[in-house]
Amino acid sequence: MRKLTCHIPSKLTSLIIIGAILILSGCTIPNSKGDGFAIYLTEGDIPPARMPVLSHVDIVKPPVISTNDIITYNAQTHEIKLTASAFERIHKLDVPVRGKSFVVCVDRNPIYWGAFWTPISSISFDGVTIWQPLMLNEPYVITLNMGYPSPSFYGGEDPRSNPEIMTSLEQAGKLINKLSIAEIDKLPRSFKGYELYSWSEDSQWHFTLITGTNRNKALEEIISSEDIISETGWVRIHVAGVDAIKAVLSKLHQGEDVFWFAEWRSEQTPPANINFMLPPEPVIDSIKEHAGQCGLNLTVQRPY
Repeated sequence: MRKLTCHIPSKLTSLIIIGAILILSGCTIPNSKGDGFAIYLTEGDIPPARMPVLSHVDIVKPPVISTNDIITYNAQTHEIKLTASAFERIHKLDVPVRGKSFVVCVDRNPIYWGAFWTPISSISFDGVTIWQPLMLNEPYVITLNMGYPSPSFYGGEDPRSNPEIMTSLEQAGKLINKLSIAEIDKLPRSFKGYELYSWSEDSQWHFTLITGTNRNKALEEIISSEDIISETGWVRIHVAGVDAIKAVLSKLHQGEDVFWFAEWRSEQTPPANINFMLPPEPVIDSIKEHAGQCGLNLTVQRPY
């Protein structure tokens, strides 16, 4: 990404000299008030298509998202939980189908730029995006995504974990490293339901609950011990033990579909100590009974 400098434009005569200094030096002058992490719109509403050729961009004060608007910033998923008023502000933005540019700053120093994007757009984008929420539904969460309509359209390095950003958010008490299953009330609803995989490993039953998709999952997605919990999308949770998977299923909304697969649906070969299979019938019945008590639609896909 081209290095940007930016300044806060001023129309007051008494600030002409300060404005001139800012124009020459960008946002590098320390801010005595310490804005910290903030997302600004661009002066003149510069289209995203023009941003890559610019070396200087003016930003609009106040920021469209300030540190005070943020409840938490998830370092794993780059989800930003906002106050209700801030979420409504983003919902009401005028975002054209070709995007609306923003600049992510720390103390008004530009770190990277991206674009608000409407999910109804059919135009792809290769930068960082914030998809404009179409409805005012909880949770009030926006995400700094890679590209549009999918990460495969993104080009370049990922700037979102910039150390200055993480430090600023941590100092403000807004940063969380990731969500754990114990910290949330309910997992997000999934349009295609959830998939459940089970396997025997070193004489213990392991389970992975993962967001349902049309594609076959990669081996690493299933056996990885790193959990991912997005409040608005992707979920992957790996646990060991029957009681543990029951606790996870309890976090799903009533009416959610869960498809429990007995076989590994991939050409990849699991390690020798991992055998994808269903547990014994008493264990299956116990988990099915618990799922029913939770109001879930659990379907066991048995081998042919």
